[in-house]
Amino acid sequence: MPSVVLPADPAPAIARMSLLQRRWQAWWLARHPRSDSATLTQRNIYILPTRAGWVFAGTMLVLLVASINYALSLGYLLTFLLAGSGIVSMHVTHNTLRGLGLHLRPPPPVFAGEAAPIEIALTSNARRARFGVALRLDQPEAAARTWSWVDVPAGAQVAARLLFVAPRRGLIPLPTVVVESRFPLGLFRAWSLWRPATPLLAYPAPQPHAPVLPAARASSGDGSARASHGEDFDGIRSYRRGDPIKRVVWKKAARAMETGGELVSRDSSASAVQQLWLDWAQAGAGGTEARLSRLTAWVLAADRAGVAWGLRLPDVEIAPQRGESHRHLALETMALWP
Repeated sequence: MPSVVLPADPAPAIARMSLLQRRWQAWWLARHPRSDSATLTQRNIYILPTRAGWVFAGTMLVLLVASINYALSLGYLLTFLLAGSGIVSMHVTHNTLRGLGLHLRPPPPVFAGEAAPIEIALTSNARRARFGVALRLDQPEAAARTWSWVDVPAGAQVAARLLFVAPRRGLIPLPTVVVESRFPLGLFRAWSLWRPATPLLAYPAPQPHAPVLPAARASSGDGSARASHGEDFDGIRSYRRGDPIKRVVWKKAARAMETGGELVSRDSSASAVQQLWLDWAQAGAGGTEARLSRLTAWVLAADRAGVAWGLRLPDVEIAPQRGESHRHLALETMALWP
């Protein structure tokens, strides 16, 4: 086994390496600022031969040497004809991306661990169409490095869809988008890098097989005491099947029978003060992520049940409500919880 010679003091080498990395990172970030819209120009498009392109160049060199050695006129013709086609393909590949417009459509919120659809609108000018445009997210995971291929007609807009798995809750910056083309011959690879600005909002992942919802509680002890006597009432409401007969407002019942209205019942203070609270203190003894996961599952369960519910977190309280906007507010609050 060959021996490895280490420097006496590796700290300066590590420091120089980190300094070079920091400078490279700063230069790269300054060259590619985050933006939800971008137009590809010659300043941000890169092009290099592919493996097939290098093989093609080597073949042209062999043909040229053979034509010189054997004085083959047809060999010169074939060599320069193929070489000219390769040069033209380089310009076509570069022009496929040059002038292409990119625009990010705001991604919808997802739960942590779920795949979020990232839609990118590609716009071409009215002069020419773009063929064989590929997009992917620059991620280290091999499974996530899947390409989305589109053709953009002249003067039209086409949407490409990518998938990004949210690794955690909170606001997550989207990874760099790689735009590439090898049209028409595959001899050259032209690509560009784009960093979207809008982050992805990821809710906490709901706990699987979470416990049942906590029981509704009275908001104040005084109201419960009055309700236990069954004497004080806060108002009236529509009659519900199963209401006691003594709570029916008979004076209005007679009028309802004459006018064709509906029966009404007295609304006791006991029913008025009963509220469902999803409390941080009731979410178990686990850590922050475990409690948020259980509260997320309770929020989804309460929303499916159609009941009014409130959320209590340390130093944050959301009043009981129901509906889609109320659910999004609670999930967003927990997603951005420190």
